[in-house]
Amino acid sequence: MIGEASFFGLYLPWVMVLCACALPATWAVRRLMAAAGCYRWVWHPALFDMALYLLVLYALSRATFFLK
Repeated sequence: MIGEASFFGLYLPWVMVLCACALPATWAVRRLMAAAGCYRWVWHPALFDMALYLLVLYALSRATFFLK
């Protein structure tokens, strides 16, 4: 998705806005998974968290693409 968003006169790339939105969503999913005990089956938690962040970012980018 190519574009930019104006934030108080500062133009930001749309991907940067999506990255900022994906971070709290990923934190929420991580807390839910930790509370459910899903991290017992994860071999490398940091690698898993990075992959989870990328999946949430991809989902947000696809969702905003279809809203357009």
